Amino acid sequence: MNPLESQLAYPFGDTIPAPGALHEVLPGLRWARMPLPFALDHINLWLLDDEQEGRRGWSLVDCGAGTDATRAAWEQVLAEGLAGAPLVRVIATHCHPDHVGLSGWLCSRFAAPFWTTTGEFAFMRMMAAALPGVDGPSAIPHFERHGLVDTAMLEQMRSRRSYYPSLVPAVPEAYTRLQDGQEVRIGGRAWRVITGFGHSPEHASLYCSELKVLVSGDMVLPRISTNVSVFAVEPEGNPLQMYLDSLGKFAGLPDDTLVLPAHGKPFRGLHTRIAQLHAHHEARLAEVVEACAEPKSAVDIVPLMFRRQLDAHQLSFALGEALAHLHKLWRDGVLRRLPGVDGVIRFQQA
Repeated sequence: MNPLESQLAYPFGDTIPAPGALHEVLPGLRWARMPLPFALDHINLWLLDDEQEGRRGWSLVDCGAGTDATRAAWEQVLAEGLAGAPLVRVIATHCHPDHVGLSGWLCSRFAAPFWTTTGEFAFMRMMAAALPGVDGPSAIPHFERHGLVDTAMLEQMRSRRSYYPSLVPAVPEAYTRLQDGQEVRIGGRAWRVITGFGHSPEHASLYCSELKVLVSGDMVLPRISTNVSVFAVEPEGNPLQMYLDSLGKFAGLPDDTLVLPAHGKPFRGLHTRIAQLHAHHEARLAEVVEACAEPKSAVDIVPLMFRRQLDAHQLSFALGEALAHLHKLWRDGVLRRLPGVDGVIRFQQA
């Protein structure tokens, strides 16, 4: 365990549910963990005992990616862990493939309504359709403007046109809207929606004051920092500022809140973790400012922030995150943005 992790409390120790198995967090609240085909190799899903319109079953938070391994794990959960009880509602924290990949499959199978925010629903529909602006090839000019010249890497990125649809093969055609501050009744208890920004368009976390439980999605993770990127579809964005501002929305929750994250293990120490995340980004911002004593592109900053070999999938996020840090410093007036004569945008200390 690294020093930052040791500052948090893990009530279930090293317990991790096997794919297809469930672990009881509290009565009426179960934890499933599904495999992912990435370096980040898992996602946590949460099942809450519930009743909707006279149907007794389970409300599900997040779905897993649309892969054969996840479908197989789901078949085991449904047959054994839930003893044939249906899903009566599917809730998505946000639109990323590991969270909504099987949303269409599960909603259709159980005639279950799909609940998410408008921002997330709109983006998942756009990406599932691979619309220009949010498909893989649209990122190429964006990354080239920020210094990516590796032709092999650009070709790999160009070939990712069907990346999102391959992991999200079907999406629900309708949804029930979640909004910030809304109280959703799940299993007879009130869960308050807390929206967050920067990681995705309109991320929804859920907090139950009666249980002192936060389903944090990707907004607060115990081991890793949430990816915050400037993407081609919003090239002038300031997502890091939005993310840091969003963390303030959890300030009023008790520090002994049980946090149920999408990745990693359930933990307590919410405010400690938020302080760690602020410190992490402050350190990265300071490194970026120092590096920009001379003009630097986002590609120049990537090795400073990510000191390992990156594949095309990882590099797309790393470039987006490097640019997010540059944009915050630029918006804060700490850096100047320089339109390069060679078509590459660079940043330098103001």
